[in-house]
Amino acid sequence: MVLRLCISAQPDPRTHSMRHHLIPRRNFLKTSAAASAIAALQPSAYAVPRRDDWTELFNGKSLQGWLKNPKRIGHGTGGIWQVENGTLTGEQDPPGSGNGGILLTERKFKDFEVKIDMKPDWGVCSGFFLRGNSTGQCIQMMVDYHDNGNVGHLYGEGTGGFNTRTFDINGKYDGKNLVGITTDQHRTAQEVGLVSSCSPEQWVKSWKVNDWNTAKVRVEGKHPVITTWINDLKVCEFDGENSKNSGYNKTKVAQTLGAQGSIAVQVHGGTGWPKGAKCRWKNILIREIS
Repeated sequence: MVLRLCISAQPDPRTHSMRHHLIPRRNFLKTSAAASAIAALQPSAYAVPRRDDWTELFNGKSLQGWLKNPKRIGHGTGGIWQVENGTLTGEQDPPGSGNGGILLTERKFKDFEVKIDMKPDWGVCSGFFLRGNSTGQCIQMMVDYHDNGNVGHLYGEGTGGFNTRTFDINGKYDGKNLVGITTDQHRTAQEVGLVSSCSPEQWVKSWKVNDWNTAKVRVEGKHPVITTWINDLKVCEFDGENSKNSGYNKTKVAQTLGAQGSIAVQVHGGTGWPKGAKCRWKNILIREIS
């Protein structure tokens, strides 16, 4: 079964960049009518199943409880989001056009743990948004699954562009096929304002190439402590109260995002997203922290 949510639009040339002019996070060292159409498909409230003390955010059958960015943002008008055989998939709209966007939960969350299974095609630039809003501002767990990318560290999307990656990932190829990952170490955890970070070697050992990987993120506090895991490997810990990352301003971030926000997944805008490539998500579960 395929359920498709698609609003066609031409990409804005002012935001039509990605491969070499992506956004600062990729280079470590250095409308209302659409909203009405979406709202007609989405109830404002719904009963969600529970797994023990975890609540499902995605039911595997429909986009109930989710909506696309209602107005054009820097990445585009929203992208194409579909439910395919129990999996949430995202791609550019139309494929290869440079027009992306985000899909975000109607519900907003303050302090929580969230788990998600992800399987991005190699070459896509995606992200997992925390305390996000409909304009795309958030603290993001990067899912930059491409050469010179990173998966698991944090980035300030629309909130100062602070970047906590300590290493980049790069592909190993058998002809055109991805067969492995290599890494480049750039900085220590302390240099990027983290409490801790896994080593590149640990990340490579944990990550499953061409398969599903499970991420878990914990977010807690006004200036949040954020911890990320991939396949039970603790990737990084960020202390929003005390971080000395040069691009991070805790007061600005708190004022911009507020105390709570949506969970969102991203299709990055720009020409670097391979035509026909998708990012896939499933088993999206949240547990609120009281």
